[in-house]
Amino acid sequence: MSAQRPKTVVTHWIHDDVAEELRRFAEPVLNETRDTLPPAEILGRCRDAEALVAFMPDAIDDDFLARCPTLRIVSAALKGFDNFDVAACTRRGVWLTIVPDLLTAPTADLALGLLLAVTRHIVPGDRHVRSGQFSGWKPQWFGAGLAGGTAGILGFGRVGQALASRLAVFGTQVIYYDSRRRSGAEEDALRVSYRALEPLLAESDFVFPFLPLSPDTRHLLGGRALARMKRGSYLVNCGRGSLVDEAAVAAALRTGQLAGYAADVFEMEDWARADRPREVTPALLDPALNTVFTPHLGSAVDGVRREIARQAVHRIEEWARGERPRHAINEPSGAGVR
Repeated sequence: MSAQRPKTVVTHWIHDDVAEELRRFAEPVLNETRDTLPPAEILGRCRDAEALVAFMPDAIDDDFLARCPTLRIVSAALKGFDNFDVAACTRRGVWLTIVPDLLTAPTADLALGLLLAVTRHIVPGDRHVRSGQFSGWKPQWFGAGLAGGTAGILGFGRVGQALASRLAVFGTQVIYYDSRRRSGAEEDALRVSYRALEPLLAESDFVFPFLPLSPDTRHLLGGRALARMKRGSYLVNCGRGSLVDEAAVAAALRTGQLAGYAADVFEMEDWARADRPREVTPALLDPALNTVFTPHLGSAVDGVRREIARQAVHRIEEWARGERPRHAINEPSGAGVR
């Protein structure tokens, strides 16, 4: 392994031009498929690597780092790093970097798209037309409009603010809950109002959780919280799967407490949970329920994914030059600086 050209493992497929940029300064080990490599395969490739470009399905913990003693930087091509043990990276002298600000617009776009899909019955309507049973307009598939409704956003960071601006165009009132309340001037500029958690749930026709996943927010939207929501309201989750209790959501849909649920993220994806389920909660997949699901498409815009991978590669290039990589979320001890 050359000291000048660090062996760099890339766990998921990247565009050819980004791979070429990586080859300029490193010896890459690429995933040439569109599939997720088994954890054992990733570990085998990383045992003598100095750098790793990691993606959403990956999990880095102390045991992984102990088996990869030459690893010095994990450049995560993502914003949320719930599945990465920051303390272990710091203790073992490994930089951990993220890509903080490219997911905002596509995630907000998808959240709005899912809201429209679930409130206007777009998926069952499409199935009805394709079934051959459609013979013209009938008074059916009535849903909810966005104009005049109230959207409650839990977590008012970049994505929450981007979604608020999109909802305003539809004439939707936006209220938010966050650990930090914005100033009156900021709220006026964003056309939003603050609410505590329970009033927000009670007032909202549409609820969007965007809080970070932590022990305090896990299953924040469980049975008790769902019961406090306005009856017949809608829940759209493009944040973290485990912010909601999927079994409780299915129960609320069956009783009509929730009129619909749309999600791009699922509890099964939260690798940091030792007790995470290994599949989407089966009750949630009941075709009789008004649900719309997408397979974690929040950032699945070609140009966005290309740029996310490129920025992750650039963080490794900065480290290889002996610089502090941008968007590092830790200060590793000892050998973290090349």
